[in-house]
Amino acid sequence: MTRDQFVQQLAMMLRDLPRGTAANLNECMVAYWSGSEVVFAFLCERGTDAIEEEFDIDDYVWEDWQPTFEKWISSPSFSNRPEVLAWLSDAPPHEAGE
Repeated sequence: MTRDQFVQQLAMMLRDLPRGTAANLNECMVAYWSGSEVVFAFLCERGTDAIEEEFDIDDYVWEDWQPTFEKWISSPSFSNRPEVLAWLSDAPPHEAGE
């Protein structure tokens, strides 16, 4: 599986789920659909399970994370994240064609 294939499959799944739903990629990473793209984020190290920092999957070596992502694709896990829903509700509307 390539990085692009993974992101495409993940996007397809997340678009079909309710707003504010995140893919639980592992114990320290999640991803959610922003309305126009998949957003990847690290969870807080303090054990609060809060989203701490977004990251671009291109910034990391795909090969390092590939086994984790492929494992997730074979058995996906999702959760409702109220903070994501709040962020998406506060975001300006996405304009078609932009």
